[in-house]
Amino acid sequence: MSSNDTMMQYFEWYLPSDSTLWNKLTKDVKHLENIGITHLWLPPAYKGASGKDDVGYGVYDLYDLGEFDQKGSIPTKYGTKEEYVDAIKILKENNIKVLADIVLNHKMGADETEDVLAIQDDASNRNVSLTSAKPIRVWTKYNFPGRGDKYSSFKWNWTHFHGVDWDENTGTAAVYKFYGKHWDEEVDKENGNYDYLMGADIDLNNMDVVRELKAWGKWYLNETGVDGFRLDAVKHIRSDFFPEWLGELREDFGKQLFTVGEYWSSSVDVINNYIEKTEGCMSLFDVPLHYNFYRASISNGEFNMSEIFRGTLVEKNPFKAVTFVDNHDTEPGQALESWIPDWFKPLAYSLILLRKDGFPCIFYGDYYGIPAKNVISKQNILDILLKVRKYFAYGEQYDYFNNRNIIGFTRTGDYEHSNSGLAVVMSNKLGGSIQMNVGKNLANSVFYDCTGNLSETVYVDNDGNGIFYCKDGSVSVWIKQGQRVN
Repeated sequence: MSSNDTMMQYFEWYLPSDSTLWNKLTKDVKHLENIGITHLWLPPAYKGASGKDDVGYGVYDLYDLGEFDQKGSIPTKYGTKEEYVDAIKILKENNIKVLADIVLNHKMGADETEDVLAIQDDASNRNVSLTSAKPIRVWTKYNFPGRGDKYSSFKWNWTHFHGVDWDENTGTAAVYKFYGKHWDEEVDKENGNYDYLMGADIDLNNMDVVRELKAWGKWYLNETGVDGFRLDAVKHIRSDFFPEWLGELREDFGKQLFTVGEYWSSSVDVINNYIEKTEGCMSLFDVPLHYNFYRASISNGEFNMSEIFRGTLVEKNPFKAVTFVDNHDTEPGQALESWIPDWFKPLAYSLILLRKDGFPCIFYGDYYGIPAKNVISKQNILDILLKVRKYFAYGEQYDYFNNRNIIGFTRTGDYEHSNSGLAVVMSNKLGGSIQMNVGKNLANSVFYDCTGNLSETVYVDNDGNGIFYCKDGSVSVWIKQGQRVN
C-alpha cells in the first residue's frame, strides 16, 4: 500500500553543541517511520569554521564528516562520521530516505591568508565599484592540515574564489571582488547581483573547482549512501551549475536523487523562473506560502483566508513545491525571522499535510520544541495531523474557499486506504461552519473531529453532504467515526 510522502527537517539552529544528534536519531527512527515520515532532511554533516559550534553553513572542509581533528574537535556539532553513516543506514533500513544538506556557495575558516588585488563593490549594488583595484589580505588558503590528502589532494586558494568580505590588513568588512574576476550573471538580482553571500565565494567559472565539486559529490554518495539533497542558497549560485552537477551524479549512480533547493524569495515568479532555468532538476521550498502563513497569523483576523494559496509555488507549480511552515532560518533570533505563532501552527500544518498538492516538510523545532527560545513542542497536534495524512488524506479534493475568515476542503478517500477521506474547516477569526461534500464513498456516515477541538459529531447524508464546524481561530479535522489517530 502506498502512502503520502512526508519530509521532516531534523534539526533547528539552537541545538546544543554536544555532538549527539546522530545518536539521538538512531533511537528515533522507529518513531519517525511510525508517524509517517518518508524523507529526512539532515543538517550539514561536514566540519564548519567554528568546529563543534558550527550549525554547518560556515563550511570549512567538505570531506571532514566528523573524522579528523580540525577546528578544535573531531566530531561536528552533530557527531562523528561513523555515527552519521550508521544513522543513514538505519534510516534506509526503516524505509526513510535521507536528504543531505549541501552547501557549495562559500567556504569559511581558511588556514592561511594571501595577498591579492581586489575591487570594493557597493554592498547594496554589486554592479557598482567603489574603488579601483588595491592590495588586500584575505583568508583564502585551505590546506586542511588535520586531513592532509586523504580523499582529495585539492587545496583551495584565492584563484578558486570570486571574492571575500574581509581585508585582514585594515580590519575592514566590505564586499571585495578579486581583480580579474566578475560576479556570475545567472543569479538573483537582489543587491544588483546576489552572487556574493558570505565568506569566500566559490568561483564556479573555474573548471578545477567544478571538477573537484563533482568528484566530491560522487565521494559523498559513495561514503554515505544518501538518497538526495537539500541545496543551500541556490539563488547565489549560477543557474547552469546544478543541472550539470546533479545530472552527472544521477547518471553515474543511476538514482533519482530527489533534490530540493532553498531559493529565498517571496516572489513566486522569481522562484518558478529558477525552476525553468535549472531545467526542472530540483524542487524548491515554497517561501511565498510561508509568508502567506506569516501574514495570516499576525493580521488579527484581517487576512483573507480564501487567498491563502494565492501567489504560491504550490498553486503555480505544485509538482515542484516543497511546502513548509517554519524552518531554521525563520525561527526566533535568526536573520529571516518570521516565526508563525502557536495559534496558527495547526491551521498552517493542516494546509500542507492534508491537501493533495505539494511535498510537505515539518520542522524539528515545531515537533520537538526549541528550548533555547522557550518554544513549546507541537508534537501532540502534529502527530494527529501526520497520522491523518498517512491514513486518510487521499482521493479527490474539493475546496470551499468562499469566505474571508472560514475556509474548508474535503478529500473523498480512495479504495486503497480503508475509510480514508476527510473534511477540514478552519477560521482565523470567529468560528462557524461550512456545508461540504465528502463524496459517495463516505455518504450516510458519522464524522468526528480528531483534533479534539470539538466534541460534537457530524452526520453525512446519502449524497455525502455534511455541515462541518470549527471554533474561533482554530482548525477541526473531521474523519469517519471509529477511526483512531492517537
